[in-house]
Amino acid sequence: IKPTPKAYGITSPISLAEPKPFDLELTKKLEESLVPFDVFETKLELAHRMEVLAKLNKLLKDWIKQVSLSKNMPPNVAETVGGKIYTFGSYRLGVNAKGGDIDALCVAPRHLDRSDFFSSFADVLKQQPETKDLR
Repeated sequence: IKPTPKAYGITSPISLAEPKPFDLELTKKLEESLVPFDVFETKLELAHRMEVLAKLNKLLKDWIKQVSLSKNMPPNVAETVGGKIYTFGSYRLGVNAKGGDIDALCVAPRHLDRSDFFSSFADVLKQQPETKDLR
């Protein structure tokens, strides 16, 4: 018995079939035709994206803990509340162009609200030397 594959999103995939050799050959040709246009990121550039996401995730978790403490949450509880950055869009699908953006969703516990995010977390981001053009 084959295990049921995990479904992502609200609709099921059109097909679960593996690519055929012809599909793989066409993919290879497409990638080769795009190389002269410099659309693919280098391993170093991909690693930089991962570093940015890791730092953003740490900033978010630290911020969640600080705001939780400021809302009179006991320190031992504030240490355990969750929060995470989730990516979506072209980056998540692995089809982003070189230098493209990273669509990211910040998920925080329900005792934090949008006004917290757009005020104090925006301030955290502004304090980072790497931050440019924060809107």
